[in-house]
Amino acid sequence: MIMVMRKTTAKLTFGRVILWGLGVVCLFVFVGLNLSGKACAVDTTNPSQLSKGDYANGKKRAADAARRVIPRLKKEMNGRGIAVGNPVFIRAFKQSGELEVWMLNRQTKRYEKFKTYRIAAMSGDLGPKLKEGDMQAVEGFYDVSMGALNPQSRFHLSFNLGYPNRYDRAHGRTGSALMVHGNAVSVGCLAMTDYYVEEIYTLCAAGLSHGQGSVAVHCFPFRMTDENMNQMKRSPWYGFWQNLKEGYDAFERRKVPPKVTVSGKRYVVK
Repeated sequence: MIMVMRKTTAKLTFGRVILWGLGVVCLFVFVGLNLSGKACAVDTTNPSQLSKGDYANGKKRAADAARRVIPRLKKEMNGRGIAVGNPVFIRAFKQSGELEVWMLNRQTKRYEKFKTYRIAAMSGDLGPKLKEGDMQAVEGFYDVSMGALNPQSRFHLSFNLGYPNRYDRAHGRTGSALMVHGNAVSVGCLAMTDYYVEEIYTLCAAGLSHGQGSVAVHCFPFRMTDENMNQMKRSPWYGFWQNLKEGYDAFERRKVPPKVTVSGKRYVVK
């Protein structure tokens, strides 16, 4: 009887260990899926077809990604008046966790929305980034040049938004390396998963390599409709957001990214 009880106890203990281990795994999966407060796609495999040594070469990594995604991008663009290599414009919205890619239709001379991507992870709250370490994602108007592309990223592929820009510096804001990148973790960056960052990165790289001077990236706290703005009147950032709304409205009217400069401590939208 005693031996039977010991065997039963051992089995129960072993079973508890297994269940505990599964619980820990589930916890890590849950955390990975909810870093931004909502479920998101997490890449569980390396999509690259390259060897480990070749994958470490950023140019080969980016070229491999382009070979993989361009066929499906062309298929999705077919008949829409846009093509890989056309100028690109990006808008990001914190509140809804969305990143839009717009592309120039060379016939209409207006930008067409190609796709809306779900932001997999993004830290912080509504409001601009103020200083290094505050974990805030940026808000404002940024430009991505060829030199900002980083195929050597630890997060598969990435590009630097250029924070702090001239406006941020005028307000004494600090921080660096605010990126749009792969994976699904974020400390102030916009994480898009490896699968989707390959599309976004490839489109930006193609536009830049075909003569686009820089890709404008407009980062907003929310869709800046009059209704949404009215709901935010008590925010300490309302005045700043009114300035951002000028750029939002200009694009909504013309479907062409406005020229944005900085004068004093304000954005000037033309």
